[in-house]
Amino acid sequence: MSVDLFPNTDVINFGEVSGPVNALLQQGVIAYRNDRKRADELFRQALATAPSELPVYFCLYKIHTYQGNLDEAEAAARGGLIEAATQAGWDTDWRNWVPYDLLPDGPGRFALYTLKALAFIHLRQNQPELAVEKLEALKVLDPTGAVGWPVVAALAEGLD
Repeated sequence: MSVDLFPNTDVINFGEVSGPVNALLQQGVIAYRNDRKRADELFRQALATAPSELPVYFCLYKIHTYQGNLDEAEAAARGGLIEAATQAGWDTDWRNWVPYDLLPDGPGRFALYTLKALAFIHLRQNQPELAVEKLEALKVLDPTGAVGWPVVAALAEGLD
């Protein structure tokens, strides 16, 4: 028998995550609307349960970026970047990444997306030089802009 604990809410598709982690993430998304501290607790519980589940990092850096907790956002993004790079078989230092003929899927794509997120976080932290460094790397690693870095680059140019 299936029980819908949140009948009036949309379920977020976090991809292939374990059932317990998915439940924590769904609860965190719902909690975020009214209790941001509880949402953070749920996402951190998910991270402690399964530190290899990349969507958990995404949830953490997103909510903290939205709230303006940029140091927390940066820490979560850095953790996700390292985990994704490790899963992709890449160096954990993004400066050593090399471009591929085809944009990677899975952990590689998440790593590139998170590098873009870090660039955005750096812009919000008033550290444009750190943002530009990451954006320059993304121009080489993702020349088509598939992970959305051109939007962040346009924001960076607007700050000049």
